[in-house]
Amino acid sequence: MAGPAFTKGLHDFGNGCFGYLQPDGGWGLSNAGLVVDRGESLLVDTLMDLDLTRDMLASIRQAVPAASRIGTVVNTHSNPDHTFGNELVGGAEIISSDACLEEMQAQGQPRDSALRRDWRKFGEAGAFFNEVMWSRFDHDAVTLTLPTRSFSGELTLSVGDKEVRLVEVGPAHTGGDIIAYVPGDRTVFAGDILFINGHPIVWAGPVANWLKACDLILSWDVETIVPGHGPLTDKAGVRAVKRYLEYVWEEARKRYDAGMGYEAAARDIPLAAFADWIDPERIVLNVFAAYREFANDTAPFDRIPVLSAAARLYFERKKATGKSHH
Repeated sequence: MAGPAFTKGLHDFGNGCFGYLQPDGGWGLSNAGLVVDRGESLLVDTLMDLDLTRDMLASIRQAVPAASRIGTVVNTHSNPDHTFGNELVGGAEIISSDACLEEMQAQGQPRDSALRRDWRKFGEAGAFFNEVMWSRFDHDAVTLTLPTRSFSGELTLSVGDKEVRLVEVGPAHTGGDIIAYVPGDRTVFAGDILFINGHPIVWAGPVANWLKACDLILSWDVETIVPGHGPLTDKAGVRAVKRYLEYVWEEARKRYDAGMGYEAAARDIPLAAFADWIDPERIVLNVFAAYREFANDTAPFDRIPVLSAAARLYFERKKATGKSHH
């Protein structure tokens, strides 16, 4: 897409819609969105910690006086990089899907997270998350602030005279993903249904729902799309994510049928078409999710072993290249 460069801060689309971008779009560096009209404003997602969210809110208020008081916050899903700044938007109605609210309730307060507090006890997985997340963001001060309203299916809101359609498309990336569509402005805030120039992560699946979500966006009259991570995009970005998911699933299926384990399969799948995409260790999580789908396995499971397998790939690549995921 010929458009604004991938630079940190607020990008004005000229129609009362804005994107707030955080390069490089890797672990924890998510985007947010803003819709304003007739003195009303809606914020799509908060950020990974209070400092990042404060910076965002300050830049929004400086650039868009109508957003000095934000009336509505939409959480597109439950991941902390889209919700941990909720407490700073005082007085706003916070809206999510029912499934997102349930996931956030189950997470508990961030300061109580054993994986964060006692990361050394979790071996490779702990070391990995400490490097890409805990050491880079401040969660000690965060008080998990839950949505005050939730829904299933679709919910249409008004921001001034603008119609904002919230459409539940999860479970896909997480259990309760939603996307926000502003038809009059041909703008979509996709949450983590879209990672642009980075490997997406299938935490929940099924991938069929994720592909349907891509098709839904492609069916709309859309010009500007704010992804959950990465630069602004258009329908070409949606098609790229869809192509990635279809490719990984097809390649994983071949290796599953051949009896290969998920970690070996993830390392075996050629990724030349996505060589410039960041966070390639996520292929391990995605192949693991595919294997669970192929086996019709819906039982609860321990995430630490699969995170450890992803961590092994991350640290091997870092050692070989001398670079982290950035």
